[in-house]
Amino acid sequence: MNAKIADSVRVLHILDAIAEIEQYIQGVDKDTFCNNSMMFNATLHQLEIIGEAANGLSEDFIINNPDVPWARII
Repeated sequence: MNAKIADSVRVLHILDAIAEIEQYIQGVDKDTFCNNSMMFNATLHQLEIIGEAANGLSEDFIINNPDVPWARII
């Protein structure tokens, strides 16, 4: 079963992942972040989720949202 996930659902995945990252890094300086492998890897995982969700967006959605730097995300 390879059902197409709606763009709106993919965007929600992206927004949820961004919110997770914001929670992870709230009040944390760069050195602490870089030296905390759990925090770093959790953030990396959320970035992967963002990339995968963005990669699955329809061409129409991407064309209709030209202000987003899709090439940098995907």
